[in-house]
Amino acid sequence: MTAIRNSSIPGLTDRAALERNRARAISAGPVDFLHRLVADEIEDRREEVNRRFSDVAVVTGMPGFWSSAIPGAKIVPDQPELDLEPGAHDLVIHAMALHWAEDPVGQIVQCARALRPDGLFVAACPGGRSLNELREALTRAEVEVTGGLSPRVVPMAEIRDLGGLLGRAGLALPVADQITRHVSYRDLFHLAHDLRGMGEGNALSGRLRHPTRREVLMRAAAIYAESHPDPANAGRIRATFDLVFLTGWAPDASQQRPLRPGSAKMPLAEALASMRKPQE
Repeated sequence: MTAIRNSSIPGLTDRAALERNRARAISAGPVDFLHRLVADEIEDRREEVNRRFSDVAVVTGMPGFWSSAIPGAKIVPDQPELDLEPGAHDLVIHAMALHWAEDPVGQIVQCARALRPDGLFVAACPGGRSLNELREALTRAEVEVTGGLSPRVVPMAEIRDLGGLLGRAGLALPVADQITRHVSYRDLFHLAHDLRGMGEGNALSGRLRHPTRREVLMRAAAIYAESHPDPANAGRIRATFDLVFLTGWAPDASQQRPLRPGSAKMPLAEALASMRKPQE
């Protein structure tokens, strides 16, 4: 069930700012290399399943990319209430948007309800230590220069926490895995340009509502270059992206189930003894 949040309590995400960031990125020609990487990974997972999916839905904030990546799929904006019909799909993909959700469990529950029995759910989003270098550099610089601190990078969930959402949403056979990519940039400003091009600029509700002082940004750039150089490219910095993939199935009687405790036909000690070679 989707959680109900007190509307008087500010949420994590400023949806209006998030939509503006995405619209600017799309109009300028989005930076989509992470989406392309995720699309390739999801295609690999579809091939491993060895099943043809005919009714696919993709929940995303970047509709143009995903409509071309999966032709014929229904593209659904990642709003709090998803435009998904119950039992209408055999595959639902939540693509690179779950990290901005106020209620990630509610998002997955809605996707699960849209699946037919034995339908597949796949989600991909940044998590873990994604952009940890940027977060550290900005935090240290702001404290040094202003003596204060404001939220600048969206919090990233760990793979264990994200994987636990699948069971809470009622999905069977849950699997969570992660890939890490290190990307080389000229400097912090080059990275910030790419993040804006991804629509991943600061859309946190608690962010500063005025431009960041130049001294903060210059100090952050210096800290980043000193603390996180790219070991493979002298004079450049390295940014980490941990991409978490979640996979689960709508329950169905045909799926494998673990044995009930106590249902084994042979005691464990006897089973182990039978596997030992007899003494010569």
